[in-house]
Amino acid sequence: MLRKLHGLPGLLVALLLVVLAVSGSILSVVPALDRARAVVPATDEIHVAELAGRVVAHYPGAEQIVRDLSGQVVVYFSEDGQAGADRIDPRTGASLGPYQPSPFWGWVKNLHRSFLLASPGRFMAGMLAAMMGFLCVSGVLLLVRRNGGWKALMQPMAGTGSQRIHAVLARLACLGLLLSAVTGALLSAQRFGLLPEASDSAPAFPAEVSGGQPVAVSQLKALAQVDLNELRELVFPYPDDPQDVYSLTTAQGMGFVDQSSGELLQFQPHAIGGVVQHWILRLHTGEGLWWLALLLGVSALSVPVLSVTGARIWWHRRSSATPCDSANIPDADMVVLVGSESGTTWGFARALQRSLSQAGFRVHCADMNALATDYPKASTLLLLTSTYGDGEAPASAGRFLERLQAFQPSSPLDYAVLGFGDRQFTHFCRYALRVDEALSSKGLNPMLPPELIDRCSVEKFCDWGRQLGARLGVDLALHHDPVPPATFELELVERVDYGCAVQAPTSILRFRMAGAELRLPWLRSSGPRRLPAFEAGDLLGVLPPGAEAPRFYSLASSRSEGVFEICVRKQPGGLCSGFLHSLKPGDTVAAFVRPNPGFRPAADTRPVILIGAGAGIGPLTGFIRKNKARNPMYLYWGGRSPTSDFLYQPELGDYLEDHRLTGLSTAFSRADGGSYVQDKLRQDQKALRQLVETGAQILVCGGREMANGVRQVFDDLLAPLRLNVDVLQQQGRYLEDVF
Repeated sequence: MLRKLHGLPGLLVALLLVVLAVSGSILSVVPALDRARAVVPATDEIHVAELAGRVVAHYPGAEQIVRDLSGQVVVYFSEDGQAGADRIDPRTGASLGPYQPSPFWGWVKNLHRSFLLASPGRFMAGMLAAMMGFLCVSGVLLLVRRNGGWKALMQPMAGTGSQRIHAVLARLACLGLLLSAVTGALLSAQRFGLLPEASDSAPAFPAEVSGGQPVAVSQLKALAQVDLNELRELVFPYPDDPQDVYSLTTAQGMGFVDQSSGELLQFQPHAIGGVVQHWILRLHTGEGLWWLALLLGVSALSVPVLSVTGARIWWHRRSSATPCDSANIPDADMVVLVGSESGTTWGFARALQRSLSQAGFRVHCADMNALATDYPKASTLLLLTSTYGDGEAPASAGRFLERLQAFQPSSPLDYAVLGFGDRQFTHFCRYALRVDEALSSKGLNPMLPPELIDRCSVEKFCDWGRQLGARLGVDLALHHDPVPPATFELELVERVDYGCAVQAPTSILRFRMAGAELRLPWLRSSGPRRLPAFEAGDLLGVLPPGAEAPRFYSLASSRSEGVFEICVRKQPGGLCSGFLHSLKPGDTVAAFVRPNPGFRPAADTRPVILIGAGAGIGPLTGFIRKNKARNPMYLYWGGRSPTSDFLYQPELGDYLEDHRLTGLSTAFSRADGGSYVQDKLRQDQKALRQLVETGAQILVCGGREMANGVRQVFDDLLAPLRLNVDVLQQQGRYLEDVF
């Protein structure tokens, strides 16, 4: 039950959790960047009066000084009636440059807080944070069960494949994810009134102010007693108003300073609740704790990997746990019962059932939990079971020993037990041994001693099958390989590189089949260089060295061209994109094709509008290349610079000349004042609206941000037609391949 509570909710919200985690990971670098940019004096000898005096010398119109938790000092001022804000050097009070919060960081923060959906999105983000907390706690409990107790939790992790990656990574990232999840959920609960929001109330404005001649801010004794590191905010009094005061906020509290006497007035320490809320926020964002922010960011990066490995584990269990086609209990002369936690054991059971059926037996196959009270015609009972955690029963065998107490066979039964496990675990196949003892004590006759198979050994399974066949008097040729189908090998024959000058390295890579024989199941009889069927828009799965999960790239070519062509942008820290960008002609990769029929132009004469940005041009170019019928086809594409990353420029020129491409509109963000593909669409909205009226199909390929912008543009330009993107999608006329 706990595994289902952990797995199913995680699968349902995996994509949203990835968005939440990746955006949080991006934001985690902000405190480190702020700290690196801040000028922090080497000593603690600068006091606030001294700082304010230096600031006023450079900014006579200073209105407010703010020191954030990273140590960065910002002055807000007015000059010639214009408001401004500068970062300053606290040692001199001189400007370090304008203070301009980045729109990018603001967008990422909005994505992280609310998925760009305002209050409903913020509520959803809070619920996801709570869900993440639950997944962390339930995941730890599952790890404790898997490893055989709390003491074994931190021991070297056993297992292989996705399960091992998932378990090891979860153990490493759990504390960071749990801290982010709990603090995020608390902040959300406070925002929506589910928990009381503790905040500091400002002290009352002082009833008595000296009202004398203001003295220089550098001479105010109350400010001279506050160290720079304690400052949070200093608000200057209104000019020419002797009754106004300085408002001072420090790490300890809030108060006012008389601008004439320099006395501290109405100082009020921060409330305990306010301090707690302040620390909840700091622990969530890492503000002022750059090292913690980076640790939380690294932990958050585990979420995409955990989502992939978790989905693979779930799919493996689902696909492997399908029961065999089996005989009814009254008719069966052979019974195979299966105890499996992840579904792997079911694959071996199906192989056994097939072989026994071919030998003429009527085989009933079921979970161990489905043990009947009797099998009237059966002479043999075979049990295949794994072991979970501290020698415990796997999920499909948890009630077997209990049900065995009521088992009353009407005729003598022979039995054999086959255990599956991993010798790295302390309690290797312990449950299989417990089952063997229980069956023996029940009076059943052992055909063979219990056989224990380590790490799904195919050879050991075959050996056990031969022994079993000898006892049954038949030839049992058992074979089952739980390893996923092998990939085929591709050799890089050509690469064209773009984008280095604009810090966006992007390459067009062309591969052909390597000399090794293609090893796909549906092409077993094929020769060395036979290509699988694929079209532009299908996906090429690439397995970089050392990776468990493949990465997918949209193909820009089809089988008739004889090459696999992909367009790949090198992502910072990207395992697969970095590997692909390091390839030289002659190097090879392991790959496979995944059909993607939901993203390709319709096979008719209707106009097609292709829209993309960056590497998203790959499959769009493939569609144009295949447009030999010269149907109307228009391309809108965005890059950075026409001189460095105009992907496929020569080919697109040729396609315009031979009319496979009807129109081309490009936008470059770092040329001619900067424009984006959305801008070009708005410029052509009248023509695009007319194309849609004639039945045009729209295909969008590229990054999520670009795709969202394009969607908004089309929603706007289609409004006069009483249409929107959702309607076009339902009609199959608006397709997206977004990454």
